[in-house]
Amino acid sequence: MKYKIGDLVTRNSYLNDIVFEITEIDEENEICYLKGCTVRLYADAMVDDLKLYEEKIDEKEFIEKSRVNIPADRDNYFYLPGKILHIDGDNDYLQKCLSYYNKCNLKAIGKLETEDQVANNMRDWLEEYNPNIVVITGHDAYYKKKGDINNNSAYKNSINFINSINEARRYEKSQEKLIIIAGACQSNYEELIKAGANFASSPKRINIHALDPAILAANMALTDISKDIDLKVLLDNTKYGISGIGGIKTKGTMYIGYPR
Repeated sequence: MKYKIGDLVTRNSYLNDIVFEITEIDEENEICYLKGCTVRLYADAMVDDLKLYEEKIDEKEFIEKSRVNIPADRDNYFYLPGKILHIDGDNDYLQKCLSYYNKCNLKAIGKLETEDQVANNMRDWLEEYNPNIVVITGHDAYYKKKGDINNNSAYKNSINFINSINEARRYEKSQEKLIIIAGACQSNYEELIKAGANFASSPKRINIHALDPAILAANMALTDISKDIDLKVLLDNTKYGISGIGGIKTKGTMYIGYPR
């Protein structure tokens, strides 16, 4: 076998656009199972379609551009950022997001749970942690052969995200008191918004970056509670902009006090 588990590869048939890690190999059928290194995507490919990726994945510039922090010049004010509960169906991406929050000087609670079980645990988590912001993400996919983009049955996990949003909204109806960021790659954007999410993926049914939900959450946590976020600027900070994520105008969650 030309490749081994853990190798980084791209797919020739997709113009080598996404870097994957090989997670499993079916040697008999010469198929490799893949997981996006930075994009929330599972895939498989024939060995002959793969190309070894030998460069270093360096997303420092993207992370630095999107990162938000409490102002260094505080002028004797103190800042109380919003509390984030981040629920993820993928541990690797969860850890990436928790690391990002840490870089933004934010504390976030991380929960690893399969997408189909999040709704069952949602109320307990909200009661225990009382977050200002909840992120509900993991993996999703749109299967064109199963139906059009308005059919929830044509998606891998959109209905699970919708059920989780519904549970969160039963707990807190106000979209100002509890900000919900939901969805993953190719999710049913319109239905997630209708269910009560403040922000959701994916308007153009494209793949999203692993950090995109965390970027939104961090910005909301560090925006003054009295101010509406600049929706266009916020979405432009994500990897794929409004093609990947959209949402509604929402106020921030950070309290500012005096004196420090």
